[in-house]
Amino acid sequence: MKFVSYLACLPPNNKNVEKGEILDRYAMGVAYMGDQVIAHTQRTLVDADVAMMIGWVHENSKESAHLDFRKQIIEYQRAKGKRVLLADSNLFLYKNTANPLHYLRYSYDGIFPNTGNYCDKEIDPARWKKLSADLGISIRDYRSNGNHILLCLQRNGGWSMGGYDVVDWTAKTIKELRKHSTRDIVIRAHPGDKGAKGYLSPNNLIKKIGMLKGVRLSRDGHSLEHDLKHCWAVVNHNSSPTVGAAIEGFPIFVTDPTRSQCAEIANTDLAQIENPNLPDRQTWAERLAMFHWNFDEIQNGSCWTHMRKYV
Repeated sequence: MKFVSYLACLPPNNKNVEKGEILDRYAMGVAYMGDQVIAHTQRTLVDADVAMMIGWVHENSKESAHLDFRKQIIEYQRAKGKRVLLADSNLFLYKNTANPLHYLRYSYDGIFPNTGNYCDKEIDPARWKKLSADLGISIRDYRSNGNHILLCLQRNGGWSMGGYDVVDWTAKTIKELRKHSTRDIVIRAHPGDKGAKGYLSPNNLIKKIGMLKGVRLSRDGHSLEHDLKHCWAVVNHNSSPTVGAAIEGFPIFVTDPTRSQCAEIANTDLAQIENPNLPDRQTWAERLAMFHWNFDEIQNGSCWTHMRKYV
């Protein structure tokens, strides 16, 4: 098997040490398991069964040399019927955003469950047991009470929204929820969205949703676990907050199940907000664990041993 690690896919002034370490450690694991590794530093293409890069590109990606190179890598591998391997954020960061063991999720050829191969068809329950112990998380019983509905927003303009304006999504979702529930609604902005204060200003929201009672913003700096206190249910488009909420025992609703990693356990009809389905989450959690690996595991080849079977 021939494996190439594209170091030139990183931004030219990359200051995130972890990104470089991911490429280096994964390549070490592949070499340790006996496959051929090329650590490639130029923005030229190399024939390989698997090409690893950091980051992905989407239809609204900016124009830049390193992003254009990522596009070239993807197109080249696809044309040859070969794989692109990528790393993405840990879905369990709600528990510890520092992520000391550097658990990340790894997939082939895409970042959504409907576009990428997450190597999760064969499930080993021991994988969830290890991850659960390492991260200090466990599946809690469903909560039977709560006061507010928590709306977890995504980055405005982020690739996961697919061009859907987050304020428009918020307004549409709140109006639909108000048809079926009188509970308070708490809006939680994406913690990394620097523009949230502007587009979630009272004047901007009032223009979209009107003077609806019982709608308020979460305070800056509050963790997801803080906002989940006294929560009834969590609503999100397709991103990671629903993972933590589901594990902690809160019913979840997603408006884009096709691209959500929570599709099999999520409610999708907001009309059921007062009577949500409460599916078993064990198999789902075990599936997610199959594509989360820490730094030691990518360096010693454990992750590659698993993913190699899907090449």
